[in-house]
Amino acid sequence: MREASGGVPEGGVVTELEPRSFLRGLFEQAVRAADPLFAVPPFLPEPPKGRTVVVGLGKAAAVMAQAVERHWPGPLEGVVVTRDGHEAPTERIEVLSASHPVPDERSEAGAKRLLAAVEGLGPDDLVLCLVSGGGSALCALPAPGLTLADKIAVNRALLHSGASIDEMNCVRKHLSGFKGGRLAKAAAPARVVALLISDVPGDDPAVIASGPTVPDPTSFAGALALVRRYRLDLPDAVRRHLEAGAEETPKPGDPIFQRVENRLIAAPQRSLEQAASFARSQGIRPLLLGDALEGESREVGRVMAGIARSVRRHGEPCPAPCVLLSGGETTVTVRGQGRGGRNVEFLLGLAVALGGERDVWAIAGDTDGIDGAEEVAGAIVTPDTLARARAAGLDAHRMLDENDAHRFFVALGDQVVTGPTLTNVNDVRAILVL
Repeated sequence: MREASGGVPEGGVVTELEPRSFLRGLFEQAVRAADPLFAVPPFLPEPPKGRTVVVGLGKAAAVMAQAVERHWPGPLEGVVVTRDGHEAPTERIEVLSASHPVPDERSEAGAKRLLAAVEGLGPDDLVLCLVSGGGSALCALPAPGLTLADKIAVNRALLHSGASIDEMNCVRKHLSGFKGGRLAKAAAPARVVALLISDVPGDDPAVIASGPTVPDPTSFAGALALVRRYRLDLPDAVRRHLEAGAEETPKPGDPIFQRVENRLIAAPQRSLEQAASFARSQGIRPLLLGDALEGESREVGRVMAGIARSVRRHGEPCPAPCVLLSGGETTVTVRGQGRGGRNVEFLLGLAVALGGERDVWAIAGDTDGIDGAEEVAGAIVTPDTLARARAAGLDAHRMLDENDAHRFFVALGDQVVTGPTLTNVNDVRAILVL
């Protein structure tokens, strides 16, 4: 936990602050810091002697491809797979679409296309791999002996299990013919440069989109342990495949990675720092609580409510006016029948824990513009959220128990709708204490 450097500007504009506008502006600045059109060009490698083949996967893949085309000095070709609604116009790189968060037949076809694009290359060729969050579902090639239906069943079970993103990816890698370094293996002996936009706590390249160009330190045994821990109900073929452990993923030290370079070009911390800069420009002191906060969404909300109360009552860990900034990816263990996502569940948990605390406002949203399966980025909490909910006949506690936070904030008109942002550096949460 640290105060963002730079202090608060002399003669800030706190008295003129409109909290909703401030929070929306802060969120927009955080998203803008991860815009591929600005993030990609500084990290492009030198053109090779041979061919340049672009492959990509993830929610930002199409805009990353667009940025490559605008700035690449020589010939290139390739194909990328992105989420429905995240397409961008390109001329030389083909853009395919697939389903997210649950893969479909196009996800399997897209993974096959990417593997085919890198086959048969030589040491003078370059594979430019564009990787961003969501790639695990968008390129879902079942391992031999498994079907896409098997992978979809596992994916659904994982999404409802409460497992963290790195735990989910451990299981996914060991059911895949694409993830966990297998794309890099298919591209050898060509040089591979992967440009990564991180959406995971800690920015581990092995976890971003399940690490298609990164050696995999996890194992079949680890995947089986997670299956048992979360009591996942798996198809028989999947369980047999994990127990057999016939073909491990490429591991650290494998020679195929000697000509592979993974470059992180955008990450949650950079977006939080941009949000902090915006806050200072408005006369609000930012306090960064970390870019990798994990845990049950509602429980993280409860903890953040306690910190906000401490600010108001004791001026600790920083005096008001201030904004508490955090990132990362919380989880939701689904127990009810409602509609929601991790950001709106965090916010409803926060609102319930605050109990109408004066002068505390908050925003939380996914930087890709989609909170879970809902077409909203997140929502805003105000000091009168619970009062307005009661007036509208909404029971905040019951709706939290039912995982029904999406409907709660829609009913209040407090959802944050951005549309697809065409990037993804995980969630941004900001709690404003005045």
